[in-house]
Amino acid sequence: MRGMLTMVPEAIERYAAEQCPPESPLLRELVAETYATTAIPEMQVGQLEGSLLRMLVRMIGARRVLEIGTFTGYSALVMAEGLPEDGELITCDIDPEATAIAKRYFDRSPYGKRITLKLGPALDTINTLTCHFDLVFIDADKVNYEKYWERCVPKVRTGGLLVADNTLREGRVLDPQDAGDRAIVAFNAHVHRDPRVEAVLLTVRDGITIARRR
Repeated sequence: MRGMLTMVPEAIERYAAEQCPPESPLLRELVAETYATTAIPEMQVGQLEGSLLRMLVRMIGARRVLEIGTFTGYSALVMAEGLPEDGELITCDIDPEATAIAKRYFDRSPYGKRITLKLGPALDTINTLTCHFDLVFIDADKVNYEKYWERCVPKVRTGGLLVADNTLREGRVLDPQDAGDRAIVAFNAHVHRDPRVEAVLLTVRDGITIARRR
């Protein structure tokens, strides 16, 4: 749990994670490497949120997932676990160093064949995608959250989910300190007003918004 962003006491976060399915040895190795080699390892979603993402994928019977923000690949791998054998997850990022780590673990995972990495600005990548998705996970640069949302909502099927991470910003949504904080406050208001979805903001980890496409 070292360095993890969470809205609850660390001991409670740890206890909740212990009630989740255990991480695979590969995921534990990925966590260790991420914390040892990256500048902001807390960007990794971790066991509790990862378990939630995998469960959401399974609950809605998702076959196609889009992820905005790969980092070192933890969230892509846990969501890929929830997909059927012929499922597909497209993940987008601009960081060649973090995604180099992700690709190594994708190659080693039995679920890696379900993952396609698109390196480049996500807004450009989204414009090239003609398929619809069952679930979209947004976990990238906060100032573009509204733009990602607007590009992605039309690509989500009726009854599908849009999930956004870090929507509480360590509580700074109540007292925004920087451009990222202000962007998330605006994003949360935008989602709340959006008639295309019904949404709930959960106090899981650093805040996670789950919205169902009407």
